[in-house]
Amino acid sequence: MALSALAPTHAAEPSAKLLTPQNHSLILIDHQPQMAFATRSIDIAELRNNVTGLAKAANVFKVPTILTTVAAKSFSGPIFPELQAVLPDQKPIDRTTMNTWEDQRVVDQVKKFGRKKVVMAALWTEVCLVEPVLSAIDDGYDAYIVTDASGGVSKEAHDMAVQRMVQAGAHPITWLQYMLELQRDWARGATYAPVMKIATEHAGGYGLGIVYATDMFHAKEGK
Repeated sequence: MALSALAPTHAAEPSAKLLTPQNHSLILIDHQPQMAFATRSIDIAELRNNVTGLAKAANVFKVPTILTTVAAKSFSGPIFPELQAVLPDQKPIDRTTMNTWEDQRVVDQVKKFGRKKVVMAALWTEVCLVEPVLSAIDDGYDAYIVTDASGGVSKEAHDMAVQRMVQAGAHPITWLQYMLELQRDWARGATYAPVMKIATEHAGGYGLGIVYATDMFHAKEGK
């Protein structure tokens, strides 16, 4: 992962297929207790870790983010507290619709952001992710799905939903891939330290490697 320079000397235009902090918005959908209780495609502790890392990454890069819940007061419970803590001043949009894209408040907010790429993660993959992703694609958006910050009631349910979305044109990514795609150049000093902090806290073995290399060798990505 180490790059050869601290200063980008031959920067090229990024591919239009890559995510940048300026070209997309993020929607985090229904990360709530009642939805997590039935999730079986991913360990719940891992899911909570991943979606928190995802939210922190978006926050570091100032990506416009929507938090949304379904029936928070009457059935599904509050958004994960660690996720709300990343954006403490943002009140989740609470819906009755299973399809987030059928709540006009959400669609209006995405349109207000003015970005044609949208990244989503949700519980459950086969309902609350697949429906808004397909709807967003129909509305002309380029959709990305964070598969390891989402979960279904079974591995098959999750996998089949991912296949369906990919067949419709969605792009599957993981939360760590997302963060590193936004950083992309270790010479971007403004976000270097926060990215390393998030990786240390949430990126498992990679994060532990950062701790080890920093402590033992005072190492850093780049040169």
